[in-house]
Amino acid sequence: MVRRRDVLRLVGGGSVVAATSGCAVLSGPSGAARAPWRRAGGYAEFRRRALSYAILAPNPHNRQPWLVRLDGSDALALHVDLDRRLPATDPFDRQITIGCGAFLEVLSLAAARDGYRVEIAAFPEGEDPRTLDRRPVAHVRFTGGSAGVDPLFAHVLARRTNKEVFDPRDVAEGDLARLAAAGQVHGVSAAAIGNTDLAGKLRDLTWRAHVREATTPRALQESIDLMRIGSAEVEANPDGIRLEGAMIEFGRIFGLISRASLADPNSSAFRQGMDKYRGMAMSARAFGWLANAGRTRGDQLDAGRAYVRLNLEATRLGLAIHPWSQALQEYPEMEDIAREAQELVGAPGRLQMLFRIGHAREVMAAPRRGVEAHLA
Repeated sequence: MVRRRDVLRLVGGGSVVAATSGCAVLSGPSGAARAPWRRAGGYAEFRRRALSYAILAPNPHNRQPWLVRLDGSDALALHVDLDRRLPATDPFDRQITIGCGAFLEVLSLAAARDGYRVEIAAFPEGEDPRTLDRRPVAHVRFTGGSAGVDPLFAHVLARRTNKEVFDPRDVAEGDLARLAAAGQVHGVSAAAIGNTDLAGKLRDLTWRAHVREATTPRALQESIDLMRIGSAEVEANPDGIRLEGAMIEFGRIFGLISRASLADPNSSAFRQGMDKYRGMAMSARAFGWLANAGRTRGDQLDAGRAYVRLNLEATRLGLAIHPWSQALQEYPEMEDIAREAQELVGAPGRLQMLFRIGHAREVMAAPRRGVEAHLA
């Protein structure tokens, strides 16, 4: 018999846990919401072909904010869909810009696979450090003379953001070194540590960051508004924060899981979600971070480009990786925790990404909107 507490324990503060009794989580893309994972590379025109991989890049809250205009026969302009920003938790659009950097790096990897080199001009019409606007994030020109296929491209379709509770086993030091090396690109510094005293402090910090976000009403509501509860909502809106699985469907049908209950700090759904997230934070056996000068929007793009390469290396190594973005967010209530994170890791310049690393079961691919949805 399906019990109410079994339904609620699957709600992980916005994480997806697609589970049923005696049924494993699917690791492969299935259903219309995952069709872009299956269709990647299946376009005759080379820019659309590269875009079909780029739209699979990691991005905050799975907003997929990319808007692309094809220019002439060999170029494109990347803009941000301004309706897909995160004003409560990302008021200066730093995380959205990092997501654009990840998009550009995967685009570059896919272009190289087809023999093209890409020339990327970041913010060619200028930038505003306070907000993104209608000006392009980047202009991209495809040219010949690719240096060859980057080995990381082979892992684009298997890459995931893993929001599971990690296994209680340490990450090998050699693997942590390989991850750090993968992130040392585009002027970004990268570090990865194992189960040290510092990791213990970061476990505590990342949990406190989640509590802070969950108890800041407008920050929590931003996530609640982007939740897709059940398969019908995921299929209708293949973006945002997905809650899927047989028990989620049961909870939705019988009123145990709703946006109202997830937003109510006094509800069982909210408390069980907090318990799930605490388990995620405390299960981290290793952490990594990325930093750079942090003075320009271009630095934010570079952080995203470095992060997706590190994420792909983690995929190659069979490791799980999960950004803990709350701790670095820039709204007033999070300022002290963000400052503590910066001081704790001692990273040079601006701390751009903080993430946990470990071993975990495979997870389902995130929903994606198709290439056509991103073309202006």
